[in-house]
Amino acid sequence: MRLPLVVILATVALDTMAVGLILPVMPGLIGSVRGLSLADAALWGGILSAVFAVSQFACAPALGALSDRFGRRPVLLVSLVVMAADMLVMALAQAIWLLLVARIVAGIAASTYATALAYVADITPEAQRARSFGLVSAAMGAGVVLGPVAGGLLGGIDPRAPFWAAAVLAAGTAVFAWMALPESLPLDRRRPFDLRRANPVGALWAVGRLPGLRPMIAVFALLQLVGFVYPAVWAFYVEATLGWTAATIGASLALYGTVLILAQTGLVPLLLARLGEVRTIRAAMLLGVLCLVGYGLADRAALVWALIPLSAVAALATPVLQGLISRSVGADRQGEVQGVLGSLAALSMILSPLIMTQAFFWGTGPGADIWLPGAPFLVAASILGVAVLVFVGLVQKAQGGGSPTQQSDAA
Repeated sequence: MRLPLVVILATVALDTMAVGLILPVMPGLIGSVRGLSLADAALWGGILSAVFAVSQFACAPALGALSDRFGRRPVLLVSLVVMAADMLVMALAQAIWLLLVARIVAGIAASTYATALAYVADITPEAQRARSFGLVSAAMGAGVVLGPVAGGLLGGIDPRAPFWAAAVLAAGTAVFAWMALPESLPLDRRRPFDLRRANPVGALWAVGRLPGLRPMIAVFALLQLVGFVYPAVWAFYVEATLGWTAATIGASLALYGTVLILAQTGLVPLLLARLGEVRTIRAAMLLGVLCLVGYGLADRAALVWALIPLSAVAALATPVLQGLISRSVGADRQGEVQGVLGSLAALSMILSPLIMTQAFFWGTGPGADIWLPGAPFLVAASILGVAVLVFVGLVQKAQGGGSPTQQSDAA
C-alpha cells in the first residue's frame, strides 16, 4: 500500500474519530450551557445535528469544486485546521448560540471525506478504485467505532474533555497530513471554479448531465436514505422488540462496526475479482433487502444477532458503487462528483431520520393497529428494492451485464 493512501486512510479515521469523540457528551454539554433538562437538551441536540447536516449538504459541492481548482491537499489541510479550531470553541463555549455557530462550521469542515475520496481517485488506477474506496469506508468505520468509546471514557472525567481531545486529534492529523501528504491533482488536470456549480442544485445538474451517471447517482441517494435507518432507530427498535440494555446495544454496534471493517478490507477485493463491480453491488443490495425484511419481522434476539454481520456485509454496496461512479468521470471532476455524493449523503442524514422515526411511531404508537417496531426497516427494504430495480434496469444494462471481463473491456 502506497504512503499517500495510508496517510489518507489515517486522516479519515482520525477525522471521523474526532467527530465521534463528542457524541456521548453532547447532552451533558448542552445541559451545562443552558441549564436544561434532558428532554430540552435532546431538542437542542436535534437542532444542532440538523444544522450540521444542512451545512454539510450546502457546502460539500463547493469544497469539491475548490479541490478541483486548487488541489486536494490545501482543502484537506484547511478543513482539518478549521475542525481543530471549531472543537476548541465548543470546549470553551458558554452560550448555546456559540454551539450553534460551531456546529455550522463543523458541518462545512466535515466535507473532508468527499475530498479524501477525490484524492484516492486521483492516485488509484480506475480498476482498483472500488477496493480503495472500500478501504476508506473501513477507515471511516474504525473512527465511528473508536470515537464514541473514547468519548464516553473521557466524558466520565469531564463533559468538555472529549472536545479538547478532538481538537488535539484534528490538529495532530493536520500536522501529519501537512508533513506526509503530497498533492494528487496535477496542474494540467485542474478546472476553473464555477460558482454556478458550487452548490448542491447546480453541481447535481452538471454531474447528472454526464452520460450514464444519473441512474447511478439516483441509486447512491437511495442507498444513503436506507443506510441512515440504523442510526435513526436502532436503539429504539431493539429496546422495543427485545428489551436490550445500553450495554447490549453498544455490543451490537461494535459487532456491526467490526464486521464492516473486515468486509471492506478483506471481502471487497475477493468479490470484485470474482464478480466484478456491478454484480457485487447487485448482490450486496439484494442481501440488504433480505436483512431489512428480517429486522422488520424479527421477534427473537438470535435472529437479530445473525442479521447484524450480514447487514454489515451488505453495506459494501456503497463504496463499490462510488468506485463505479468515480471511474465514469474524468480526473478534473472527481472533486465535484464526490462533493455531490457528500451533499446527497448529508441530505439523507436530514430526511432519513424523519421518515424512519415516523415509521417507528406508526408501528408502536398508541393508535397502531399492529405492534410492529420493525416498520422502519420494512420501509427501508421497500426503498432499497426500488434501488435494485433502478440498478438492474438502467445501470447494469449500461455496464454491459456486469461480468468482470465486460467491465474490464468497458474501462
